[in-house]
Amino acid sequence: MAGVVHRHHHFARRGYRRRVYAEHTKPLEQYTTEELYARFRFGKADIEHLVNLLRPKLQHRTQRSHSLSVEDQILIALRFYACGTFYQVVGDYMGVAKSAVCDVVKDVSIALASLVNEFESFPKDNQIAQAKRSFFLLGNMPNTIGAIDCTHVHIQAPRDNEWEFVNRKGRHSINVQLVCDGDLIITNCPSGLGLSMMPAS
Repeated sequence: MAGVVHRHHHFARRGYRRRVYAEHTKPLEQYTTEELYARFRFGKADIEHLVNLLRPKLQHRTQRSHSLSVEDQILIALRFYACGTFYQVVGDYMGVAKSAVCDVVKDVSIALASLVNEFESFPKDNQIAQAKRSFFLLGNMPNTIGAIDCTHVHIQAPRDNEWEFVNRKGRHSINVQLVCDGDLIITNCPSGLGLSMMPAS
């Protein structure tokens, strides 16, 4: 008993704090699809698609208590991407520590980047040298093989889920991602509503 009391006072003097675990929020259960779009820029179906897509890369090998699920990790990263605010603010909103947000954003970003070849089209080996040469002649840009950007394509208001396609300016549009080469030829324009062509945000 004396040993326990001694250790308690020893740790108390050194300033050790007891670990406190915050209650995680459950956005997919709390919010409607419209509310999810407002907070995460993705709807429920989109978030579930991302969870399934990244599960093999983000699933923890151990089932330790208090570890974050893949769903939690995706939501934390999406909240950070959507707001562009401080880790502490995202952590307070999601009920996790600032350090956890930092780790999660890094892990999710790396996992997404590892899938780039599934969603982007890059020049083949025999085309890379020509692509670099074109960009260098165009704007003195070395080692560049493509230019990527997004644009809003205006559409008529759809009958279903009309609110999903309203952009920041209050107009109906689809956010389209395009890639072009140094000759200003579009080399990649994904079709369908996926990660590269999404409802307006």
